[in-house]
Amino acid sequence: MARADKTATVAELTEKFRGANAAVLTEYRGLTVAQLTQLRKNIQDHATYTVTKNTLTKLAAQNAGITAFDGELAGPSAVAFITGDAVEVAKSLRDFSKANPALVVKGGFLEGKPLTADEVRKLADLESREVLLAKMAGAMKASLTKAAVLFQAPLSKTVRTVEALRAKQAEGAPAAEGDTTEATPAAETVDA
Repeated sequence: MARADKTATVAELTEKFRGANAAVLTEYRGLTVAQLTQLRKNIQDHATYTVTKNTLTKLAAQNAGITAFDGELAGPSAVAFITGDAVEVAKSLRDFSKANPALVVKGGFLEGKPLTADEVRKLADLESREVLLAKMAGAMKASLTKAAVLFQAPLSKTVRTVEALRAKQAEGAPAAEGDTTEATPAAETVDA
């Protein structure tokens, strides 16, 4: 590869690192071109899978301020640059590596923080963003419902107390001690 080509590749990889909210470093030794093509199709909605030379990847990562791959760049490496849902990509990589054990996840980074291979696997075990948002919305709705019931409770108790006092007054019974409401004749009672 000519020096100008290397410089252009490093610049392109640097931009990919900067534009990605996450990346996963993999080793693909033993995978066929057809298998790599299938992997690319599996993650294409959320990421791009790029096979690169380790030295160029290392330079690009350093240029972008990424230290997550230090010491991990050995053997045939490829990077999944994630611009979408990192959980979905981690799940796709996990599922693909179960069917194709030659794919090995080496590590990654998420929002600038390094991830080990185990952390990438844990990320794959999370529920999708949509499911988590739905659960959060459900929890918020439940909290709001509880708050509405809580706010209605004192009001309904007050209404029942006022109705009981009016009923007593309508019967001509004396008001309870400490009751500051004035007795009104039964004819003047207004239903609320």
